[in-house]
Amino acid sequence: MEPLKDPLGDRFLPNLKPPPSEFLSKKLLFPNDNIIPDLRVLKDHLHDEGRVAKADCLAIVQCTGDVFQREPNLLELMDPITIIGDIHGQFYDLIKILDLAGDLDCTKYLFLGDFVDRGTFSIEVILLLYALKLNYPNSVFLTRGNHESRQLTNHFNFRCECLNKYDLEVYNTIMDSFDKLPLACIINKKFLAVHGGISPSLEKLSNITSLSRFCEIPRKGLLCDLLWSDPIDTDIGSSPEKFKPNLIRDCSYYYGSIAVNEFLTKNKLLSIIRAHEAQVDGYKMHKWNGNSEFPVVITVFSAPNYCDIYNNKGAILKLINHNLHVQQYNYTIHPYLLPNYKNIFTWSIPFVIEKVLGIMLSILKKGSDEENDAKNIGKGLKEIQNELKNNRDDMFKNKIKAVVSMMQMLKVLKDENEAILQLKGMCPDSRIPRGLLQEGKGAIYNAIESFKSAKKLDLPNEKRPE
Repeated sequence: MEPLKDPLGDRFLPNLKPPPSEFLSKKLLFPNDNIIPDLRVLKDHLHDEGRVAKADCLAIVQCTGDVFQREPNLLELMDPITIIGDIHGQFYDLIKILDLAGDLDCTKYLFLGDFVDRGTFSIEVILLLYALKLNYPNSVFLTRGNHESRQLTNHFNFRCECLNKYDLEVYNTIMDSFDKLPLACIINKKFLAVHGGISPSLEKLSNITSLSRFCEIPRKGLLCDLLWSDPIDTDIGSSPEKFKPNLIRDCSYYYGSIAVNEFLTKNKLLSIIRAHEAQVDGYKMHKWNGNSEFPVVITVFSAPNYCDIYNNKGAILKLINHNLHVQQYNYTIHPYLLPNYKNIFTWSIPFVIEKVLGIMLSILKKGSDEENDAKNIGKGLKEIQNELKNNRDDMFKNKIKAVVSMMQMLKVLKDENEAILQLKGMCPDSRIPRGLLQEGKGAIYNAIESFKSAKKLDLPNEKRPE
């Protein structure tokens, strides 16, 4: 595909390959005139920041949704299999995962949800995963995560990404496909693989198979708990209650060792494999029954350097001949995008405003000087004139103070634009703390440094929105 042209030859980074100039052609994407996309061509095109035409995007999503609809709530698979946790729109890390995961001709892939949100390449992740599913329907399997919902994709950035790259029709079509995703998987008849975990409503596996899944994720109940619950964060999983309310998520439950062991024993299972929580090493073995025993819960998280701030490793799990292997990896550098898909013109506005405010300040100061030099108009009007003069002086002073304050904020905004945008990207609602701009450069960088303990700061984003 021919790259974007550079007629003036003045690109700042001339050695950086420009993105493709056009949509990927239908003939290249669908070489056999059917709905099966060419994986290599699509992956390379998306890697180069190319786009897929809306009609072709819709075709891939709709056809994959039809495949999901025919699958059961609870998949049943045997090894060899590679299990992948959260991806969260980190397309370039997904490419590394596929390089590490093994040959699909002799293994299977199971993705445990949270394909979208937080990262900036969720559309590319969906197109590549769905293309994998269409090419290998009996080897690639996807289950639903809590972010595969209208509520969270609207609260975070996937809906915004869809509207930026396509439109509302593409977003709604992808949401419809999410409603059709399977909910969990039994592997080797010994492992329950699910995004979040178990529930007070889950006694038998048949409780999952009998669920009506083709809907938005409810606020409570088994469907909610499968995608939202978490293990208790203690070394031995101890808790006076089997399940206790999950206050961090503001929905669902925490489950402890008593609940997990009862469930595993009743259903003749060995362990629960789940995703849903960032881990510094990319995985965590919850050995609640002792270090010599097999972990009753295993968390896998496959998005390294989550949100570009966590500095965590990513990991995938491989089950081969009933043996479990963990493979870790570091993040892959990705193309830089401004937060919220901001364009260069919006980015430049603070520079323009600062100049305009400088002009306004000069005008106001001149007006104030002229007022101070005004002569008496007459003895009879002296008192009135003095009163008006004082009021105008105060008015000019207040205006000048306001403009100077604005100029200070705009100077900080201009000089530290990138830092502020990074800060906004880490804050809920993309808003920086009130008063931070007026505190200047030091406060901004101190705030970012405090965000290095990213998981602690990111807790508000773990909460389910109202």
